[in-house]
Amino acid sequence: MSFTPLAELLGATSPLDATLQRRALQLAAAFQGAGLKRLALHLSDAEDLACALFGAWRAGIEVLLPADDQPATRARLAPTLDAWLDDLDGWTAAEPLTPALLDLQTSLLTLSTSGSSGEPKPIAKRLFQLANEVAALECLWGASLGDATVLGSVSTQHIYGLLFRVLWPLCAGRPFARQALPFTEELQRETAALLRQGQRAVWISSPALLKRLGENLDDAILGQVVRVFSSGGVLPAAAANACQARFGQFPTEVYGSSETGGIAWRQGPQPWQAFADIELGQDADGALWLSSPYLPVGLREQTMDGVHLLGDGRFELLGRLDRIVKLEEKRIALPALEARLLDHPAVADVRLGVVQQGRALLGALVALSEHGLHQLRNGGRRALVAELREHLVGHCEAIALPRRWRLLLALPYSAQGKLAQAEVERRLAQPRPVDIEPLSVERTPDGWRLELEIAPDLAFFSGHFPRVPVVPGVVQVGWAQRLARQHLELPADFAGLEVLKFQQLLRPGDRTTLSFHFDASRSKLHFAFRRGEAACSSGRILLQGSQP
Repeated sequence: MSFTPLAELLGATSPLDATLQRRALQLAAAFQGAGLKRLALHLSDAEDLACALFGAWRAGIEVLLPADDQPATRARLAPTLDAWLDDLDGWTAAEPLTPALLDLQTSLLTLSTSGSSGEPKPIAKRLFQLANEVAALECLWGASLGDATVLGSVSTQHIYGLLFRVLWPLCAGRPFARQALPFTEELQRETAALLRQGQRAVWISSPALLKRLGENLDDAILGQVVRVFSSGGVLPAAAANACQARFGQFPTEVYGSSETGGIAWRQGPQPWQAFADIELGQDADGALWLSSPYLPVGLREQTMDGVHLLGDGRFELLGRLDRIVKLEEKRIALPALEARLLDHPAVADVRLGVVQQGRALLGALVALSEHGLHQLRNGGRRALVAELREHLVGHCEAIALPRRWRLLLALPYSAQGKLAQAEVERRLAQPRPVDIEPLSVERTPDGWRLELEIAPDLAFFSGHFPRVPVVPGVVQVGWAQRLARQHLELPADFAGLEVLKFQQLLRPGDRTTLSFHFDASRSKLHFAFRRGEAACSSGRILLQGSQP
């Protein structure tokens, strides 16, 4: 396979697919004809994004990639934009612009990142920064990837997805999936389809995905993935080891940020290795600084990541130095406490934050390991939390012991593997859940089927029962009625129950299905909870009154 520098992809001699190149040049003409100067793109289709990006760059138009398309984001950015495109319908031109080289020194791309605070932050890039990074990726891994098709779980609106799912494949002439595949089952399905055609796959993923591979995947298929990339956060050692066992390789982790671009990479327990031509150093507090071909010329970027430099571009990450909070005049380093909690076998992942409850106190979002879920199911919440607190005693002052705990199956990372501190503290401020939301919804011939997951921290568990948490029967009936009303037009009033059966317990972390249908002639809502093939509960809810 031949590599084409980014600047030459729209050139007259470019090997880029002729249809894709013509489409990009037609969009360039349409954008130019509309008089656009600054354009926002929020496109889920990677090929559409590629055509729109290169079309805008060919026309000399600055592109903004917003992190999301929420109404508040649109309203905030609208005064700075000439257009916002979330599809390309109507943007056509009879005659495309002529092929030409791109000017890499022009500042033509602005990325948006939330960072650790949750506040949007624009990051301006000149095209030479992207071109240098794409060339470095191909130099490192191009030969091992060959003609493998690029499959990704991450969004192309952010630097990692943009580089690895769009720009690098385009320059390398490597095929890529147009849509993100955010679930491991989808990635496996597409990988299997490629294997049947004699083709290979590479995964562009994140710690959020790799930490929850699930037992329903086929290791024979995983073992044929050419390479697994991960970025957006450090992959815990347990997750990396699990990937090595199932894929036959440690994921290739990439460390960097929207501001810096890629900094370093590693596989497994080895130290981080800086990319070529990156200079590393530390400030007086031990925080990493760097100069890089992926930064503006002459700029030295200061990070807040503590490091231990080992020489020859190798280093160990020690955690964020800016995640230090003050409680009652005591300075508390959150990463150090999180690292201690991660040493406990019940904890798969954890983030700490400050909760304002009359006075400031620490809270912990804890993703339970299989061991931790077993402890919760067979000893209760109070005993598990007490054990976790005791695990910290002797490693911090009493003021640093978390007072609020939220137990989860997984932390709420974004598709990019990010978890803003503001989101951590928002979750900690919420009460423990009493409801349940479906993971998937399916229409059946006579009704609906919903897949559900029982949260490990339901408020009901404290009283039902403190040491052996079980979902109360009345809660199951309430869930069935509430969820059914989201999909069916039902009479307004509850009038009673018939043939109510409870056969198997529903416990923290259980996956269950809820099936229901409405018998309008008898005004009865039939429901059934099942766990696999086992019936858990079922019955008929009598309803009366007028339908909405």
